[in-house]
Amino acid sequence: MVPPSLLLLVFLSASQQLCDSVSSLTRVERWVRSGLQVLHWDQLDRCRRTTSLSESECRRVAHLPLSAVAVYVSEPRGATTTDKVFAVLPESPQGGSSLPRGGFSSMLAGPSPGSAPGPSPAPAHDAVLVLDPSPGQNFGHPLVLFYVDVNVTKRRCSHLDGLYLGEECLTLALKGRCQNQLKRRQNGAERLMGNGRLAGGGTRPRGGAIGGLCEVHFPPLVVRVGDNNRTQRLRCVEHPEFSPCPQVALLSPPLVPESSCELNKNTRRCHQQPLSSHLSCRLYQTCDHALLLAGGWRQQTTFQRQADQLHSFYLMLRNNGFHRDHIKTFFAGSGQLPEDVEGVHPATEKAEIRNHVSYVCRKQHCADTLVLYLNSPTCSDGTMLLWDANLNGVADLKERYSVPELLADLAGCRASRVLLFMDQSYSGVLLKRLRGSQKHLNVVLIQSPARRTDPGWRTDGGGWTSITPSSCLLDHLGKGAGMPRLLEPWAGLLNVTLAGAPCNATPPLTEGELRREYQGCQNLPTALWHQNHRNHWRA
Repeated sequence: MVPPSLLLLVFLSASQQLCDSVSSLTRVERWVRSGLQVLHWDQLDRCRRTTSLSESECRRVAHLPLSAVAVYVSEPRGATTTDKVFAVLPESPQGGSSLPRGGFSSMLAGPSPGSAPGPSPAPAHDAVLVLDPSPGQNFGHPLVLFYVDVNVTKRRCSHLDGLYLGEECLTLALKGRCQNQLKRRQNGAERLMGNGRLAGGGTRPRGGAIGGLCEVHFPPLVVRVGDNNRTQRLRCVEHPEFSPCPQVALLSPPLVPESSCELNKNTRRCHQQPLSSHLSCRLYQTCDHALLLAGGWRQQTTFQRQADQLHSFYLMLRNNGFHRDHIKTFFAGSGQLPEDVEGVHPATEKAEIRNHVSYVCRKQHCADTLVLYLNSPTCSDGTMLLWDANLNGVADLKERYSVPELLADLAGCRASRVLLFMDQSYSGVLLKRLRGSQKHLNVVLIQSPARRTDPGWRTDGGGWTSITPSSCLLDHLGKGAGMPRLLEPWAGLLNVTLAGAPCNATPPLTEGELRREYQGCQNLPTALWHQNHRNHWRA
């Protein structure tokens, strides 16, 4: 029989844990409500500056309910210096000096109780709070990030330009070293009080928006001081009043995370065979090729819907006659996808990705239609984040794929048409570069037909997966609002099916004719191949 004293001890322990949990949620909710006020200010400033809506309409649009915001937090676990944390962004400087006890330079501007206010590498804090106003989007859109410091006086918090919440101080964090440093400055009469109102009835100045290039677009890697394992302390909070946390994809880790299977550094530690691009193109034959890329950057920012969208797009290609050997898929850090998606490689292999695209483009007659499906977290300059292979939270050259690199790989591509299906943020950066390029006349950028005015909006690609072998791309993609205007420069290239069959043929092509004459691979007449080959060498 269990002694009553032991039962009482267990009961008291469970009660204490429950009280701590409730207290913790109450504290986080207080932080979130205060931070949400800052987010409302920012949304209101955006509306005033970028739209023609009236003041009342802007206030209505800018008001986000708590249930529309996903919350990520790294809570303090103690009052000691060793329990403080650092925040690291993917855009952080490569050679930043490491701080004592395993800390990192974070390229975030936000003062701490032990530093002077102003842009500087962010020192340690007690907690980090991230508010995501667009939880339905892939990361690469504006977030609001705060540092939290406890046991701070009101006077000190005021000096740090923070929001004082009663011995707790919330400090807005922006990226440092950005072109338009818009760090918000408040005067002493604009401190946020516990009831959510401003002291003295003041309002936030109109010129103090968070936005621009200083915005934070990705949840940072939050690391405890002294943690050489770099364990992520930032967690999404499940709470009835917050937006539900996105479903994260279940990924199996690679056998050796640090290893590289890139073509220029192949070792025995590689967890799978490298991609053999030279087997993709055959003599006297032209085929439809595709490369599918979905990074995710880290497991926390890789959602199950990304894996599902990639899977659906793969099945659409197979339904349109693309041979499985000619669909190269790169996904996350381990390459794990459903079993019916064959030949999946990790998105860590940047050299393989670029070499394959370049090889297919450079080989004469290799590709008729070349499809690229891109679904990765994206920076505001269009750079895709592939995967944090070394787990340090910083995107080095091997872990990011920039717009200039993609354009270089596609320059002068000899495929009949190159279709870029962009299922990620900031595709407008690439669109602008393509429209002014004479080296990409056969490259078509295909975006979602909806909500193009929001540069950070992520498409869902739902209409793309319904493309059938007989679908005319120009008609299918033109169904969405605004699509004809954007596709106008490339209308001629899209007046075909995905496999390159002409639209509106008279009489209509049968399924057998489509499969036999256009889908998959087609044999080239020897005379045509030799003629084009001679013309290439003369040029």
